[in-house]
Amino acid sequence: MTCVALAIEDYALISDCYTGALVGRDGSIDWLCLPRYDSPSVFGALLGTRDHGRWLVAPTDPEATNERHYRGESFVLVTTWTTADGVVEVVDAMPRTPHSANLVRRIRGVSGEVEMRVDLRMRFSYAAAVPWVRQLHDEHHTLLAAAGPDALVMRGVELHPTDHAHEGTFTVREGEVIDHTMGWYPSHKPLPDPIDGPKGIRESEKWWADWAATFTHRGQYADEVLRSLLVLRALTHDETGGVAAAATTSLPEEFGGTRNWDYRYVWLRDASQTISALLAHGYRDEVDHWRSWLLRALAGDPDDVQIMYGLGGERFLPEYVIDTLPGYHGASPVRIGNAAAKQFQADVIGEVMIALHDARLSGMKETDFSWSLQRALMGRLNAVAHRADQGIWEIRGPARNFTHSRVMVWAAYDRAIRGAEEFGLEGPVEDWRERRAALRKEIERKGFDRRRNTFTQHYDTAEVDASLLQLSQVGFIAPDDPRMLGTVEAIENDLLHRDFLLRYRSRTDLDGLPQGEYPFVACSFWLVEQYARSGRLEKAHELMKRMCAVANDVGLLSEEYSTASGRQAGNTPQALSHLALVRAADAIARAEGHGESLVGGGSPSRALDASDD
Repeated sequence: MTCVALAIEDYALISDCYTGALVGRDGSIDWLCLPRYDSPSVFGALLGTRDHGRWLVAPTDPEATNERHYRGESFVLVTTWTTADGVVEVVDAMPRTPHSANLVRRIRGVSGEVEMRVDLRMRFSYAAAVPWVRQLHDEHHTLLAAAGPDALVMRGVELHPTDHAHEGTFTVREGEVIDHTMGWYPSHKPLPDPIDGPKGIRESEKWWADWAATFTHRGQYADEVLRSLLVLRALTHDETGGVAAAATTSLPEEFGGTRNWDYRYVWLRDASQTISALLAHGYRDEVDHWRSWLLRALAGDPDDVQIMYGLGGERFLPEYVIDTLPGYHGASPVRIGNAAAKQFQADVIGEVMIALHDARLSGMKETDFSWSLQRALMGRLNAVAHRADQGIWEIRGPARNFTHSRVMVWAAYDRAIRGAEEFGLEGPVEDWRERRAALRKEIERKGFDRRRNTFTQHYDTAEVDASLLQLSQVGFIAPDDPRMLGTVEAIENDLLHRDFLLRYRSRTDLDGLPQGEYPFVACSFWLVEQYARSGRLEKAHELMKRMCAVANDVGLLSEEYSTASGRQAGNTPQALSHLALVRAADAIARAEGHGESLVGGGSPSRALDASDD
């Protein structure tokens, strides 16, 4: 029988901070790209069937049940299987090994005896290549697989070839332990030595525990915040500092639909907000690492700034459709790369300026190049600030003057001014002040509907957009300003769908795509933040609890949520969803008197700055 992928919420992430594997509740690794998140897949069953690549380790008993959890504050996944004959534990981990990628699946008998099975189907290059496989028949039952530049070595369990798959069964009794390991290496290099499975698991667990040890959050949602920060760290490439927006590509925003995008790259917007979230909780090393990534990625002519890059800062991310993977439950097309890399989105420089200003507020010193980079970005902004753009939602329809984008341009000038005024940095401050003031007047005149008392999605409509919730987050307007409260009311009236928030009404044909999508997880958390910052704490808690319940059993959030089916949708785990959760929880904690946070980088009082009048 050919199996299809599980529900998105049935997958857990294991990660070494270079890439990550999605492990299903059924014990199958259905998604893994090696050696980076944005590399081609070697296990691609998530976007097809088991014949597109997977690694199953599970009891043979079809009635077996399981429970799973992460061990402590780590991405070491523990699944405990219960069968009629006994109990067995499977520990899945990715030891942190630079320049290679390793997985350990440790099978331990807890009680009785359990017959286990392995079903291994290696498919390289997005299932386009079935590798050449050979067995060494040594004490480790070594299996070697190679195709093009990639090679895998499997050790620890004897497997037998069956129609382009490798299968095996074995029995684990109480107290017995079997380590099944996999290692990736460049196919032109020598075979690597066997890894020490127990040591790899211990070191992985310790590394994550050490990273989490500095975490502090006195609010009610500390567990959810910590897991979200761990997800953000897992998506941050350990060598380059680039922050992937998600671990997957082409998981549909609407089941069976065509809104399927590749999110395994670094969006300046998402990465900037991620850095602010990490910074607010004391993780300064990641900020410094990302700032270095940014300097490298943006090196050269500021006119060449893109909205997104590869994990190493690569600029060339052409979007194409592949036919070797049929899509999640048949949702096609499956896209690799992202054409949005060539879009103009006016808000991203503002996002970067906010993140770098947050770094200054936290006490981080400027590097030799960081302020000169920001000066260059502001020069670029001077040249393009008047242009309509594709906006935060990357519409593939005509460019518009999106109100959110215009406010983020305002925020870029605001943070540049504050860098000069508050930190003594040099720049054309008077020119920046004039531009900031002119933008405020323009936005309040063209982006505000006095009849409805609401800011609008763009200058040529009365429609609203959930991104307007960020106007108060970045300090353009106070969260309790009557105009902001009117905007919230309009958003509630137009975009709340079964108590979850849509990005915008897709039926307006704004985005140039077929209508229909599910509520966007981050947007509802933005509404939580707005409720908390405007004193509506009861509403904030109500929505916060509802949104936290959307996370799966190990605390992961995807991009969207289907209220009709009660299922997660879109790419997973989604950085934007998790950082929005962190911001929302911090806003509630601040409203309840648990201290201040740098998240968002802007004081609401900036909205009342007389220099803007």
